[in-house]
Amino acid sequence: MVEKLVIKGGKELTGTLRVDGAKNSAVALIPATILADSDVTIEGLPDISDVHTLYAILEELGGTVQAGADAVTIDPSDLTDIPLPNGNVKKLRASYYLMGAMLGRFKKAVIGLPGGCYLGPRPIDQHIKGFEALGATVTNEQGAIYLRAEELKGARIYLDVVSVGATINIMLAAVKATGKTVIENAAKEPEIIDVATLLTSMGAKIKGAGTDTIRIEGVESLHGCRHTIIPDRIEAGTFMILAAAAGSGIKVENIIPAHMEAVKAKLVEAGVSIEMDEDSAYIGKSGELKKSRH
Repeated sequence: MVEKLVIKGGKELTGTLRVDGAKNSAVALIPATILADSDVTIEGLPDISDVHTLYAILEELGGTVQAGADAVTIDPSDLTDIPLPNGNVKKLRASYYLMGAMLGRFKKAVIGLPGGCYLGPRPIDQHIKGFEALGATVTNEQGAIYLRAEELKGARIYLDVVSVGATINIMLAAVKATGKTVIENAAKEPEIIDVATLLTSMGAKIKGAGTDTIRIEGVESLHGCRHTIIPDRIEAGTFMILAAAAGSGIKVENIIPAHMEAVKAKLVEAGVSIEMDEDSAYIGKSGELKKSRH
């Protein structure tokens, strides 16, 4: 384990940096594959511990994971609904996405959460509100969440708090529910669009992802597909700021310019020279940076 990082400054940075796939998408896209009945291939997943933990969980459930250099293929056809109260699932901060995916496929799930989950106000209360609206019974038993449903039926769900996690989790549970589900006050982040794109490629019927109202028409089954994850906008923004602060000309590759507009606007306001291409940004050598007026 590295106990400290020693950084020797004073050198200008130059060259090219490539942005990895979005971490916040990856931890939702992999659980989403549980809903398919055949192979799902995802390109560009980041090489991080949460991704490898999710691979291990899918294999624990009976799936097969074939990870290559640029893509991973997941075969969820033989998955079983074994309880996951402990083990790998406890290591995973975003383990709650397994709830929506397994509930959507098996109509039941037992998922342990890191540090347990307390009744009353809690980080996943909007997730649970959505599951219950769809017809599930949700209980907390010895630090694990138990979800059970005879049938999942579409419902109109208003999120009291805008939540990326709850929006995605309800989508996962609703895509195979009977009838129409409407999620109001939904989060709009790019990761939600990414998950909706995967689900749509698998055969789901989703409209409005990226707006505050998402409409889902339930389908009986979902099939495999091929999907490319979006770039990580947080990593891209970090690289762009690094280039502005200490660069003498740095190109940041694998970005979606529309996702970077806010960062770009603040950097330009500070006096940074940025040239945007369709999937990259070149940040030139900056002079003295100016303070933001806001």
